Amino acid sequence: MNVTRKNKQTVILLAFVLPALLFYAVFTIAPTFGGVWYSLTNWNGLNPTYEMVGFSNYTEALGNDPYFIKSIWFTIQYVIYMVVLQNVIALLLAVFVESRRHSKVLFRTIFFTPNMLSLIIGGFMWVFIFTKVLPSIAEKTGFLFLDQSWIGDPSWSFYSIIILSLWGGVGYQMVIYIAALQVVPEQLREAAAIDGASSVQIFRHVTLPMIYPAVTIGIFLTLSSSFKVFDAVYALTGGGPGRSTQVIALNIVEEAFRFNQRFGYASAKAIILFVIVLLITMLQLWIMKKREVEA
Repeated sequence: MNVTRKNKQTVILLAFVLPALLFYAVFTIAPTFGGVWYSLTNWNGLNPTYEMVGFSNYTEALGNDPYFIKSIWFTIQYVIYMVVLQNVIALLLAVFVESRRHSKVLFRTIFFTPNMLSLIIGGFMWVFIFTKVLPSIAEKTGFLFLDQSWIGDPSWSFYSIIILSLWGGVGYQMVIYIAALQVVPEQLREAAAIDGASSVQIFRHVTLPMIYPAVTIGIFLTLSSSFKVFDAVYALTGGGPGRSTQVIALNIVEEAFRFNQRFGYASAKAIILFVIVLLITMLQLWIMKKREVEA
């Protein structure tokens, strides 16, 4: 009887999981294997016939494509800034919101609202801010450092992309850290305060070690999303001026659909991006999980 009941529960669980599993298999797993296959061909995305070219697409991308190599280094630079700034700012905002007694909901709403908007729409909004609002503020207040070519100058366009990405993503990370802070026992912080620890010491030695799992999740999400960034760059600079702000995803899209229509070659670049993200996230998870155990 127990076996029958257990089998019945298993069937029920599988019945609930099966639609999502089929959806994931059809729209994620199958295209992934298809991308691996097409990366070994010279398919242009339209012609029903194509030839196998082996790993020549990979060797060309990594050895004879300076724009792709440049986009990799630019993306890595972007990822470093985003991982550090987004998690630090989100954690500080979470601490600030949790310290409020009567306005938590208001501040959570204010900081989380940009995450509910598409970064394409947000990019158009920030184009107006960078080109119209900030120069006007600089003229009226004398803060001339605000009057910069935020989009047209390569040395400033990178920071405009960072600002837009932080504006759109910090709120989501903040919610994760708020949830982690809420489960830290208040008694531990009170005991540390009674022993004479300052607020900074309490946060560093009591609160932070207890929210390491949330930090692991935050860094993981930031890494994966930053390596795959597309909409913020596309809406704000389009990869320009020139190709100075072109990220990997934008380079892949242009290769496949805009310029050369080399779908097989673009698929090889996408697989390279997948491998980079996989290796770095696995390394990050291994380091952070080890840190959690030590903490």
